[in-house]
Amino acid sequence: WGLAEFSGSEDDVAERFVTAAIVDIPDDEPVVHLVSCGHPPPLLLHRDTPAASALVVPEPAPPLGLGAISSSLYVPATFPFDEGDRLMLYTDGVTEARDQSGVFYPLAERVTNWAHHEPETMLHQVVTDLQEYTNGHLNDDMAIVVARRDGKAATATA
Repeated sequence: WGLAEFSGSEDDVAERFVTAAIVDIPDDEPVVHLVSCGHPPPLLLHRDTPAASALVVPEPAPPLGLGAISSSLYVPATFPFDEGDRLMLYTDGVTEARDQSGVFYPLAERVTNWAHHEPETMLHQVVTDLQEYTNGHLNDDMAIVVARRDGKAATATA
């Protein structure tokens, strides 16, 4: 049931969970398999489309550590992931960052400005934009990972 053992006092029981996105990108087919455990949906940026699509799984599981309150199974959803596409995974610290008036950072809207960049450049641009958007006041931990399907077939060695 996910995170069966906990440490710490009983006072922190409300904080005893973690969200997760489990991603499988097979080498031999142009798809991505995704299990969501209460995590923000990854963004898919297709090579030829200027928009970002949120990959929302139809059967999400609860965050890890809260499985005992649900009978949900970990059901993977499959999405197209073609050559040149980019997949961005991020934590809620990114999308919950706020500007001076309290408006959340619009990641899906802004990331399209850098959709055709290399993953490392895309990450740099998003971080720079986040810092400007929040006037340097990033109040939560955050992580971003970008994967690009490069189209090269995997080779097996013995």
